[in-house]
Amino acid sequence: MMTRFRVNKLSIAVGACLLTGSVLAQSQEDNAIEEVVATGTRLQGTATAVIEERKNQAFVADILGAEQISRTGDSDAASALRRVTGLTLVDGKFIYVRGLGERYSSARLNGASIPSPDLTRNVIPLDIFPSNVIESLSVQKAYSPNMPAAFGGGNVDIRTKSIPSEFVAGIQLGVEANSDNSDGFTYNRNDSGTPAALRDAIVHYRGDFSLRNIIQRDGLYNNENGTAAQQAIAINDGLLRSLPRDMALKDESLDPNYSAQAYIGNSFEEDWLGGTIGFLASVAYDNKWNYKERRNAVVSASLPENCSESMQTAEDVNNSCFDSMVDSQVTSENERINGLFTLGYRWNTHSLSYTKILIEDNEDESEIATAQNPSQNQTIAADGIADYSQSFTYEERSLDVDQFRGQHTFLDWWGVGVDWHYTQSEAETDIPLQATFNFSNKYDGNGKYLKTDVNGGNGQVEYDYVSMDDHMKNWGGNVTLPLTLGRFEVELKGGWDFVDRARYYTTSSFFVNNSGTAIGISDKESELLNLPSYLSDAFIAEQNLFVAFNEPDAPEADDYLAAQKIDAGYGAFDVIFDNTWRFSGGLRYEAFKQVALETSSLIFTAEDQDVFFNAENIKARSIDTDDFFPSLSLTYIGGDSYQVRAGYGETVVRPDLREVVPVGYFDPLTDIRTTGNTQLVSSTLKNYDLRYELYGEMGNNLALSLFYKDITNPIETVLRVGDSTYTASFTNGSQAELYGIEAEWLYDLGWAVDGFFTSGNITLSDSEVDIEASDAGSLTNTTKRMNGHSKYVANFQLGYDSANGEHSASLVYNVFGERILASGIDGRQDAYEQPFHSLDMIYSYYMDFNSTIKLRVRNLLGEDQEVTQDGVTVRSRSVGTTFQLSYKYDF
Repeated sequence: MMTRFRVNKLSIAVGACLLTGSVLAQSQEDNAIEEVVATGTRLQGTATAVIEERKNQAFVADILGAEQISRTGDSDAASALRRVTGLTLVDGKFIYVRGLGERYSSARLNGASIPSPDLTRNVIPLDIFPSNVIESLSVQKAYSPNMPAAFGGGNVDIRTKSIPSEFVAGIQLGVEANSDNSDGFTYNRNDSGTPAALRDAIVHYRGDFSLRNIIQRDGLYNNENGTAAQQAIAINDGLLRSLPRDMALKDESLDPNYSAQAYIGNSFEEDWLGGTIGFLASVAYDNKWNYKERRNAVVSASLPENCSESMQTAEDVNNSCFDSMVDSQVTSENERINGLFTLGYRWNTHSLSYTKILIEDNEDESEIATAQNPSQNQTIAADGIADYSQSFTYEERSLDVDQFRGQHTFLDWWGVGVDWHYTQSEAETDIPLQATFNFSNKYDGNGKYLKTDVNGGNGQVEYDYVSMDDHMKNWGGNVTLPLTLGRFEVELKGGWDFVDRARYYTTSSFFVNNSGTAIGISDKESELLNLPSYLSDAFIAEQNLFVAFNEPDAPEADDYLAAQKIDAGYGAFDVIFDNTWRFSGGLRYEAFKQVALETSSLIFTAEDQDVFFNAENIKARSIDTDDFFPSLSLTYIGGDSYQVRAGYGETVVRPDLREVVPVGYFDPLTDIRTTGNTQLVSSTLKNYDLRYELYGEMGNNLALSLFYKDITNPIETVLRVGDSTYTASFTNGSQAELYGIEAEWLYDLGWAVDGFFTSGNITLSDSEVDIEASDAGSLTNTTKRMNGHSKYVANFQLGYDSANGEHSASLVYNVFGERILASGIDGRQDAYEQPFHSLDMIYSYYMDFNSTIKLRVRNLLGEDQEVTQDGVTVRSRSVGTTFQLSYKYDF
């Protein structure tokens, strides 16, 4: 940062380039100033500060600064991190480090642990952190003792923006369009949550809405109001009517995506103590619509030769590659608002700050799905039958963080440094609406639509209401003592870290059942979008429909609660000899305690409670362990031009909270119902790293790395075959290993083409995991690559900065090698997500000292996501090309 400050003092033009991306018009005769502007904006302004930080790290780390994130046009932390060496992005949320699954990566906020708002994973979905609050992203790939011991592939530290040294303010407006969004589907959402009538009825009727139980609980008898059965039917009908029933879809063009953000900050000198008070406040809002076409299929266990991937004709069906296939049209609206407020005080060598972060991320999704099942003679072309459904899901996620931090240097006491933090955070996720309407469509011999029925049986309409609260308190600190002993520079460090966490997850599910014969709903294809409105009051009164509370019978459960406590302390050293050799390392002690218990909404008596919360169950669901975790790093410093690093660390990866409770859920990545395993144990890792770093002028740099990980008891997903579909759980493999090489570079091309530079990285790696046959379920391959691992990951960027500072542009390419999304079972091979070739373009025009216009184009190649199994496409999703135009004004 010192280099950047001196450049600012040297020229107001360079300062404008570095701070706002704009430039003051220069005189053509002033050659010296023009040269400084070119070097400052092109490379030094975006790379020098983070390169210096990376050089000064004792352990292997990669840094992304705010300017670099801006250059690539990424809107959140997750999409920005896929530019880091060896990192891949999964489902737009989760980061895989060096090919390891998301369980092997962890994230912190300004060095503090925070909870996850994700319903199915313990790790934080990094897409919820917008880029406008990020100062930098640090990815540490080699373990150090000041890090939590739950360290697999790497740790991501999201550093939020701090108080400015002078007045800053600005606004930015953006509009965006996606090539797939010309058409989509909308509906009138009811997001009021579980109806009060049903909540009360669960308690009153003990979860049993059957006519017999209603008669018994209410003491009904035949009277002038009707028979007891008729009165019970009326009560059940009333409960059914309390559910949202008018969700007809509309086919219309989707609104353009838009965004807005603003920020303001300043610092003031105070006369009482002679310190500085500063603040920074920012707020942002964006709204995005997205339409995509999606296919999910289950490949046949015995694939016919030259099988057909379509079902257009009866011949295709008879020679189908699939046991089942679902084609969907999915429309989603994502609405996000975030706010950051930081208040700080600096006095001499002391600073205090308070940071408040509030992020709300809501997604509304509708899906129209047609399912065909050749194995059960339910196809359009051959049988004239297909399952048809319309589903609606509205999910609200929020993260609320309050963080206090302090940094103190005591110059009169040998320069002792103390830093500390107290962080209290809460993650909430609610699904106040999740409804699925199931139908059966009939067709004639030519595939022409005839009619739609509601079949007899359970779950013709299913309503689910989900809520999860995750609370965490984390406090910790570090004490540092610097010493100079002759040719030795020594830093001794110790610290503490405490985490208290509690999570409660609950879901309520209701079925609308038609216990009689099939009921005709419509015979007009033009009315298909109106089908979810068929449950009118008149229809309910006329037909034999019932609502039921779909809660598993004890001891089965679909809710859980969990608590976690981590007490940790560490000691570390950092020794530099003759400014040539650097020895760093230490030992961390961590005591880990956790209990995760399944529970139910059907607990009404002490006997019910004892089913789930008896002493034996609590003991079986509890973990109480402690251990020491060493780490060591050796660095050879070859002056300012190069460094060679070697590192070793022992760490642990613990099962997610949800993976150790026997509660089922649908994994959004695989669409497979997944249940936890109470017998899971933690994985232990031995991590080895070797890295060579070369540094040149103009920000040029090159880094080459070798890495190896030896994993004991790796956690893997295993699949089993149910009556008509897959189910998944987790098991511990016996052993796994991961090894590879990484290369990263940034190079100025000014010698060949003025204003251009290139940067990028590539990772080549491999992995293998062994699972005992007794634990492998129905897996085809018990020795295989680790789930989620890609053999290669590549990022390339070509950048340009004009000499006059008015234009900058970047062309950014990212690709990952195929990776296992789901392991194959019963002779089927593993399902591989295919490489996605992402090519993005970002252009910025600095109109004047204050104004910037930016154009972003994402997925220029128009790639779609695809998963193949046995050479057949079993999953696909359209992505589209996105165009975004934004205007930013800095006051």
